[in-house]
Amino acid sequence: MAASLPTASVIAADLAGMRSQTFGLARRAGLDPHLHALTVRGIWQHVPAAWWPAPLRAVMPLHLDADYRDHPIISIGGSGGAVGAALRRQGARVIQVQNPRLSPARFDLVIANRHDRISGPNVVLTRTALHGVTPALLDQARREWAPFFARLPRPLVAVLVGGGNGRFRLGRAEGASLATQLVAMMRRDRVGIALTPSRRTDPEVCGELQRALAVPDAWVWDQTGANPYLGLLACADAIVVTVDSVSMISEAVATSAPVMVASLPGRSRRIGHFLQDLMQAGRIRPFAGRLETWSVAPLDDTVMAAEAVRHHLGLASVEQQ
Repeated sequence: MAASLPTASVIAADLAGMRSQTFGLARRAGLDPHLHALTVRGIWQHVPAAWWPAPLRAVMPLHLDADYRDHPIISIGGSGGAVGAALRRQGARVIQVQNPRLSPARFDLVIANRHDRISGPNVVLTRTALHGVTPALLDQARREWAPFFARLPRPLVAVLVGGGNGRFRLGRAEGASLATQLVAMMRRDRVGIALTPSRRTDPEVCGELQRALAVPDAWVWDQTGANPYLGLLACADAIVVTVDSVSMISEAVATSAPVMVASLPGRSRRIGHFLQDLMQAGRIRPFAGRLETWSVAPLDDTVMAAEAVRHHLGLASVEQQ
């Protein structure tokens, strides 16, 4: 079926987070995404993309099809935005994801987060990061993984662990602290725990969590075999996710489970605004080492963003899967 869909060229660094947002948006807008990986040349890696005098020369050749002006381009981030704006000057239709650090007027459509604090007549603001976690994918994952997780007690708490970055610290000490909280919740609230680290999780953090949760009522993915991430989202009665990852929090709140956010040492103004929006929506609460449950509904602004893309491209509205 994908071959019959309109094509979208994705201009993005070949990173999981970039692919998740751009491919998720494209597919949910009824487009067939094709990645043109963005690799910045030499010295330009150390210069803000907004300052590049010739963006198409600052990156390795993208090898776009000759008819690239006939179908939409989706760019993402600062470097993607600089290249996207340059392609638009050559006649392409460009949809930018995330704050491009350039004037929104240089794009056909900009889809950014509210916490980016940008505005314009062609700007669509979302509360959550874009992603491809749809109800259909969750239903499929639930059928696949429910038998595996059936051995764990209910309620089942899924734990999504990210990693340290320039804003938050998640090293061995923080991993040990999180493990202590999880063990306390498991004992006091009689929950089962299923935990997955991410690609960014420090091996020492994984070790702390695996040692602490080496008990019958818990399971920690050892990062071999099938990835259980969607299964955890689909099967959980509640979710705990570390504060460092806007993407994981956004995917967690797209489910029907209440979401608790585990704090880490550090600070980010943008992520603070993001969390405030979700707390005001009643979708998340801070994790305090105890199970909390409350009535929630899935929150996923990718649906709205995808409809904005279709409207901009003159395509009929589609039923979101």
